[in-house]
Amino acid sequence: MPGQHPHRNGESVTAKPETVNMAGRSTQEGRRSKGMAKILIVEDEPNMVAGLRDNFEYEGYEVITAGDGVDGLERALKDSPDILVLDVMMPRMSGLDVCKQLKAKRPSLPIIMLTARGQEVDKVVGLELGADDYVTKPFSIRELLARVKAVLRRSQGAAKGGENHSFGDVDVNVRSCRVLRAGKPLEFSAKEFELLKYFLSHPGETLSRDRLLEEVWGYDKFPTTRTVDAHIVRLRQKLEAKPEEPRFILTVHGVGYKFVG
Repeated sequence: MPGQHPHRNGESVTAKPETVNMAGRSTQEGRRSKGMAKILIVEDEPNMVAGLRDNFEYEGYEVITAGDGVDGLERALKDSPDILVLDVMMPRMSGLDVCKQLKAKRPSLPIIMLTARGQEVDKVVGLELGADDYVTKPFSIRELLARVKAVLRRSQGAAKGGENHSFGDVDVNVRSCRVLRAGKPLEFSAKEFELLKYFLSHPGETLSRDRLLEEVWGYDKFPTTRTVDAHIVRLRQKLEAKPEEPRFILTVHGVGYKFVG
């Protein structure tokens, strides 16, 4: 069928006719602009890869691809992409395992997961492992393009906040994803570090739980606001001398949190 590409287990990824022609170029007005981001697509369906490559290149992205999880992990570490589009169901190494390993080695690399309809568990696990967003198959290329642009915008915005930050006895290097307290390195999960970066780039600003979910996790209502609270507790335990009496990450009752450093 035109605009449709077969996927595993009978699943198909359908492109909306008014949005994209997967065999050709996007029917929406494409912008060819120089110096746009490099995107790595990790997907084992050749037709899907060809369609995504065509549309992302038409939008001005530099596109590199990998056909399985092992190759995808290697290319992500070797070729330094700006963003990764990663299918969950991949041969040799699953997308979830790729995400976990990449976020351990390159926490700042944005990752968008592609999941099949009904794979709610994969979505939740992927987000907990540090994925920045997900798109459910079948999807339109317009939706995926919008998600990629939004995730890149958040990532680049965080990077502009500066590389080095110090508060109390804590030193943070954003580029190297390194955090020291009293000269000793601290261990952070990918999402803990992303949350810390967002606080550092918005000092003194009261941030609601919903805003943190949207900006750090990529959702306004998902997973839950309790996820934010749990991550705040862990940040305080690692960064505050007295976590029960925080000095840097303050609670604004009835609203959210504020970083003062």
